[in-house]
Amino acid sequence: MVERTTCVVVGGGPAGMVLGLLLARAGVEVTVLEKHADFLRDFRGDTVHPSTLQLLDELGLGERFAKLPQSRLSTVSLPGPPPLTIADFRGLRIAHPYLAMVPQWDLLDLLADAGRAEPAFHLRMSTEVTSLVREAGRVAGVRYRTADGATGEIRADLTVGCDGRWSVVRREAGLRAREFPVPFDTWWLRLPRRGEERPELMPGMRHGHFAVIIPREEYFQVAYLAAKGLDGQLRAEGVEAFRDRIRTVLPQLADRVDAITSMDDVKHLDVRLNLMTRWHRNGVLCIGDAAHAMSPIGGVGINLAVQDAVATARLLAVPLRRGVVARDLARIRRRRLLPTMVVQAIQRFMHRAVVRPAIEGRRNGPPKPLVTVMNAAPWARRIPAYVIGVGLLPEHAPNWARRNNNTESK
Repeated sequence: MVERTTCVVVGGGPAGMVLGLLLARAGVEVTVLEKHADFLRDFRGDTVHPSTLQLLDELGLGERFAKLPQSRLSTVSLPGPPPLTIADFRGLRIAHPYLAMVPQWDLLDLLADAGRAEPAFHLRMSTEVTSLVREAGRVAGVRYRTADGATGEIRADLTVGCDGRWSVVRREAGLRAREFPVPFDTWWLRLPRRGEERPELMPGMRHGHFAVIIPREEYFQVAYLAAKGLDGQLRAEGVEAFRDRIRTVLPQLADRVDAITSMDDVKHLDVRLNLMTRWHRNGVLCIGDAAHAMSPIGGVGINLAVQDAVATARLLAVPLRRGVVARDLARIRRRRLLPTMVVQAIQRFMHRAVVRPAIEGRRNGPPKPLVTVMNAAPWARRIPAYVIGVGLLPEHAPNWARRNNNTESK
């Protein structure tokens, strides 16, 4: 079966859903393809940054988002001795001076519901893209396979890869990324949270171990960081040895590590940090993690992906109605390259200065020069807060995509 749309978006994550919604509000026929049957996959990033909260307000979705179960964090700290607050959002003159910790599936469900209200928006779940369609020297759409084994094609004027760090679109288009060295991988797990415990985002750094606690409404999502390539060893050591690692790095949660019943409860993430030198070819574009995989440090990957999507919709809505060409696609990379490179440079510094010394057992806290600077000039905590929460080039919803909260909630 061969179908037709104006823009096919591959991947129903934050970038894909935001892009689909915005293009539909511009009257562009758009089809979003998501290979899973739903959005209920754990151990995705949960941080919704101030700039994304502002975008939701502009789209008329702010009130609905505020009703979702969430924790709000106004500071980000590193453990001591002494503990150090490295980012403080409370001093920023913005509408939402905090990080909202919301399960990503709730955010995606909200965006999907908003999209379904637009006649030009089409969301196809359980639809996995297998290859690209080429015609007359350009990408002309995708081939897909559904969960029941059915196959088909969707022809499109533009194919956008929002399908993450292992992007099929990027691979099939022959686009290559420059890889930066990363000294660690991440192992995700969950531990029970008691109602009286404060929502805090503070890593643990002890005796060669590093972990980050991410508060959710009913439990803690924990990221354990260790040297890259250790997954086989950790699984061979077994669950009790892994529990000991968590007890060591997070002693405040030692009384609940039995919730890790087996190593099947621990999910491994191969951390990558890369950047494509070219984000497009004729008829195809990659954005978000498909164009620049981010480290989990700072939780900024989602924010950058959403910002990419907003810029893409704003710059391509008109060209898509008249026929998008390569120079239109090149504008996306030019617009989004600098903020991406700056954030990746900061992440690479944090890898060298904080994470590597911690997992190698050379340091149990932040670097002393950093402690000295931040304590001598507390106002400096607003700088990383702004870079993390807002970014160097925040994108805003175009006028044609804006709604007020009262209109959207009806």
